[in-house]
Amino acid sequence: MPKQPERAPIGPVDASAVPRYGGEATFARLPRLDQVPHADVALLGVPFDSGVSYRPGARFGPGHIRQSSRLLRPYNPALRVEPFAEQQVVDAGDVVCNPFDIGAAIESVDSAVSELLDRGTKVVTLGGDHTITLPVLRALSRRHGTIAVLHFDAHLDTWETYFGEPYTHGTPFRRAAEEGLLDETRCAHVGIRGPLYSPLDLVRDAELGFRVFTTDDIEARGAAAVSQDVRARLDGGPVYVSIDIDVLDPAHAPGTGTPEIGGLSSRELLVMMRGLAGLDIVGADVVEVSPSYDHAEITGLAAANVAYELVSLLALGARPS
Repeated sequence: MPKQPERAPIGPVDASAVPRYGGEATFARLPRLDQVPHADVALLGVPFDSGVSYRPGARFGPGHIRQSSRLLRPYNPALRVEPFAEQQVVDAGDVVCNPFDIGAAIESVDSAVSELLDRGTKVVTLGGDHTITLPVLRALSRRHGTIAVLHFDAHLDTWETYFGEPYTHGTPFRRAAEEGLLDETRCAHVGIRGPLYSPLDLVRDAELGFRVFTTDDIEARGAAAVSQDVRARLDGGPVYVSIDIDVLDPAHAPGTGTPEIGGLSSRELLVMMRGLAGLDIVGADVVEVSPSYDHAEITGLAAANVAYELVSLLALGARPS
């Protein structure tokens, strides 16, 4: 029998036919997971913030990002890609996380991500606080082995404990390194700035295999130039991209739990992300959006567009070589 043509992906609701402010608030008004036979990429919400050390509220982040994503359009001219036409992208809803038991919540995230990976679906996680990155890395490492992490953040998130607790939003990458999930020759932080607890913070971070690109580096050399160094650091295997929205300056992302002045502009972040085109990105997240501190959806819009760029990068990576 002749081979049946593949079904074209189901895209977002047409904004010229249905107003953007109406309809179901899925990410970019995409179909839900249960509305398609197969998903290449899923946006998965993780409404969890029990690992925060300062201002809570990121549990409401996934819904806020979805609401702010209504303005997204189907063609990305900067990357010359139609991310929703070249792959089936869906909204997979939210993971049910226990807000009173961090360990149980971590297991829930691991299970939900693993189930999607078993379907052949790549996952872009919408947080939630940064604690949730650890179980995602666990699930991915079981399939890909050690992974390079590109971590956009104001903070290192490689501290030992907070209040004696090993699993918090300030510790995920230390736990991931200790568990052997990371390729220590290819990991990087971008956007680091602000006060630390001790000079040893940077020493201990380097011992885990991370190279630090600070906001001062970006100011001195420019986002595009630093992006090339970051790309060279990551190349050669699977990459996970984790974006804490506080990598942006509070002027560009006020709605977050631990803001630090002197951050990136949204334009600089997009420039750096677009420099990753062609890398083997196996998963990503956008975390620490806390809508109660947001104004006029500034942070929500930034997070939604960052997630859109991540989906666009995945579409480029899925193209035949």
